Amino acid sequence: MTNKIDLRESLNIINSEATTETEIFQNQTLRPILKLQNDLYFSLFTNYALRQKADFSSLSISKKQLFVEQSIQKDAVLKNIFIGITIGMFTLDELEIYQSDSKVFNKRIITMLIERLKSQMK
Repeated sequence: MTNKIDLRESLNIINSEATTETEIFQNQTLRPILKLQNDLYFSLFTNYALRQKADFSSLSISKKQLFVEQSIQKDAVLKNIFIGITIGMFTLDELEIYQSDSKVFNKRIITMLIERLKSQMK
């Protein structure tokens, strides 16, 4: 049986001695999950954007990017859905690490997700 870690692509991010435990978790767990789930995040956000802003498709790239940032930061339900999708890919050990400082990890998830979505706006 395939486990959740086997589904993720290894990103080969080198950690130095100065790399904190939080950064290691971000590089070894959060980034690969965000990459794995990218199509799901993008589809979910695109659908959200079209429901919220009928003319979303006709906006300039910079306005779409601004909409991405503002929507995820201000819409708690949307933000929690994205965080939930990410947490759902954790192993039990990763969940323990996440729960040790969930506020910090949530902020990192959302920051990386916003940048990921903004970079895909056309």
